[in-house]
Amino acid sequence: MSFEHIAGQDVPKRLLQNALRTGRVSHAYLFSGPPGSGQMQVALTFAQALFCRELKDDACGKCLECRKIEHGNHPDLYVIEPDGASIKIDQIRELQRLFSYRSKAENPKVYIIRQADTMTVQAANSLLKFLEEPQVPAVGILISDNGQALLPTIQSRTQRVPFTPLSPEVLMQELSREGHPAALVRSAVHLASGLDSSREVIQQNWFAEIRNVVLQLVKESMSRGNSSIILAQQKIFKTGLSEHLDAFFQLFHLLFKDMLHFRYGRHESIVFIDHLESISKLAITRSTEQWVSYMALAAECRKKLRYNVNGQLCVEQLLIGMSDSGGTITA
Repeated sequence: MSFEHIAGQDVPKRLLQNALRTGRVSHAYLFSGPPGSGQMQVALTFAQALFCRELKDDACGKCLECRKIEHGNHPDLYVIEPDGASIKIDQIRELQRLFSYRSKAENPKVYIIRQADTMTVQAANSLLKFLEEPQVPAVGILISDNGQALLPTIQSRTQRVPFTPLSPEVLMQELSREGHPAALVRSAVHLASGLDSSREVIQQNWFAEIRNVVLQLVKESMSRGNSSIILAQQKIFKTGLSEHLDAFFQLFHLLFKDMLHFRYGRHESIVFIDHLESISKLAITRSTEQWVSYMALAAECRKKLRYNVNGQLCVEQLLIGMSDSGGTITA
């Protein structure tokens, strides 16, 4: 894959391509940033570019070297992932053993360590020696959600490459380009962190269903009060949707925010844009202050859920809080 096909992350891409272009590739990099920001995708593309026979500062994706990486069978690329909860010393020793043999090609060998901050102390110390005295030309890429968690001595021997969260706008463009339903895309990018996580949410059968249930419950609470609790029992707690209450409260929060976007004419920011007609009718049944209080209530219920408060009680608290506000129409 070319750097051009990677969404966002202009700073990391520019830094790595400059290194390729000028021939100043470091012996080790630390890709540090939030989960889902594309570190692994960039790492694999960087490895492709190092091996690529056609381009100097990018991966053509067509030559034999690029295709080997695409298929996961390049002999000079080694990927380490946690064995259980951590990366262990035996894994680093195996890396050292494999990298004790010189490559037949001109390019350096490349190793990628995912979740590098999970290395045991013994593994980290073993890697430190490898960083200082590699037996063959090698480029290491350490990937971590929290680069500061690595040993300071390892941090000092790597070049940090900072990754930032992808904006919802960038995520929406990429997912829409892939052909995912626009309505689901607009919601998913606010629930998940990063492209892969958003894509995974969209592909879950429960996601579209729970999204519709949230809108039904808001309508029910606005009109007939506590009957929404009965509806919640039928739609949430008698189905498998009760396993996704965190997303449930997040979607409520987004829908309440949509009411504010509508009231202030910010239609381009509305997440539930496929239900614009319903939002236009509901938005004026409560004041701005009430919608803000509902957002706070949804956030509070989500927080209680994380502290193991009974999920059904949290849902009932939210629905009762909405219906208790009455149905006075405020212009």
